[in-house]
Order: sequence, then C-alpha cells, then structure tokens
Amino acid sequence: MKKPVVLGFVFALLSSSSFLAAAQDNIIRVGFNPGPYKEQFEKGVAPFLIKKGYKVEYKDFSDGIQVNDAVARGNIEANIMQHPVYLKSVNERLGIDNIGIVQVPTPPMGLYGGKIKTLKTPAAGTVISVPNQPPNEYRALLVLQSLGWVKLKPDSDPATFSQRNILENPYKIVLKEMDNAQQVRALPDVDYGLIQGNFAVSSGLKLNSALQLETPVSQFINVVTIAGKNKDAQFAKDIVAGYHSADFKNYILTHEQYNGYLQPDYLK
Repeated sequence: MKKPVVLGFVFALLSSSSFLAAAQDNIIRVGFNPGPYKEQFEKGVAPFLIKKGYKVEYKDFSDGIQVNDAVARGNIEANIMQHPVYLKSVNERLGIDNIGIVQVPTPPMGLYGGKIKTLKTPAAGTVISVPNQPPNEYRALLVLQSLGWVKLKPDSDPATFSQRNILENPYKIVLKEMDNAQQVRALPDVDYGLIQGNFAVSSGLKLNSALQLETPVSQFINVVTIAGKNKDAQFAKDIVAGYHSADFKNYILTHEQYNGYLQPDYLK
C-alpha cells in the first residue's frame, strides 16, 4: 500500500475515533468563524443543551473551508457561520455532504461608507469592495442592483457567480474583490464596502450605520451545519430544539444588538 493511502486511512480512522469519543462523552463541539453566532449559541442555546446533559466545546476557525472540513471529518459536530448557498458551494468544492438543520438570526450584508460617507449616484470609477467568494459577491451585487447601480444576468448562479455575470454597469463601478475578513479594515481605501453582517458587527460596525442593507432573503440566513450522516442523531435534534426554545427566543428579543437581523420564521 502506498504511503499517502496509508496516511489518509490513518487520518480518517483518527477522525472517526474522535467523533465516537465525543458521542460517548455527550460532548458537542461547535466551530465558528468571526461573528455573533458564538455568543448567540453560548448564551441562548448552550444552557438548554447543558440541562440535557451535554458538554459544549467551542472551536474557532479562520475560514469557511476548514470549519466545514472539520464537520465532514467528525472533528467537530457542528458549525455556525454560513448560509445555504455558501454551504452548497463548499460541499461541491470539497466533495462532502454537510447539511443545514436550523436557521439562526443573521446580520444582513450592508453597503458601508469608506471615502464616501453618503449614498449618492456613483461617479465613473467609484471603487466598491466586495467579498471574494462567489456566493457572497453575488449577494453584494444584489444590493447594488437594488440601488439601480448594476444589472445582473437573470440566470446568474450564486454558487459560481463572477463579474462576468454583470449585464450592465452604467456607472463603470470598479469592484474590488477581497477577503471578507479584511473589508472593514480596508474601508478607508475604497469609496464603499459591501460587507457581510457577521464581519461588520464583529469589527464594531453598527447595522444602522449602513447606507443600504440587503433585502431579506431566506437563502442568505445562516444555518447550523452538521454532517449529512448525522441528520437523525440525537444531538442534532437537541440543537434544533435549543434554537426553537422559549429561552432562545427570549434571549434574542431582549438583546437590542440583534435588532435588524434577518430572523428565522420560528422567531417571527
């Protein structure tokens, strides 16, 4: 047997052993990217799970690929950081089968002022930063389309979106793609920034400071993600029950920092 195959087998075996050990000890390990979802879970859902006898562990990740790979390999039970469109694109990229099981309150994407602090008809060459991930760049362009600044091809696929899907750009706007975690820091270098809500609020921006927020769309509300093979697992059912609980609803509705978030149907 070739060495890479052996190493791959050993790594898979260790990941499986890690998942089984966590299951036996009633541990739920949850992964996060920067954003408000860790605090939501820690204060609104974890107490419910702890009462049911679970131990909860928190793992921080720097990007969406690693945290999804960790779920697929069984290194963590769940992650909370992505909407279904992004999840689908990562599944296709990695050849995995992660699934969303429950929506969570999600701060919307917004257009924030950089060098220009007001919303006005853009001059030719106006520079706007956008996320460098296809699904989230698509979201950003939907905001610009709602303002009448661009027009997208009707058949644009969010999972494979690129600037080639722009049908009309009458103001000759320059779209500067960058890592979404860097966008807030880069605002002084661009005219505007279209920034995902989780990165905006985790960097101290207020949603009400946005010049324009995206129109609520269910496909861009974030979800708790687990491996598809665990869709009937008891821990997954209990996580859903925690989000649907009266305690979680009370936590969200009594903390004003969640005002303006895209809300799941069960909280409406």
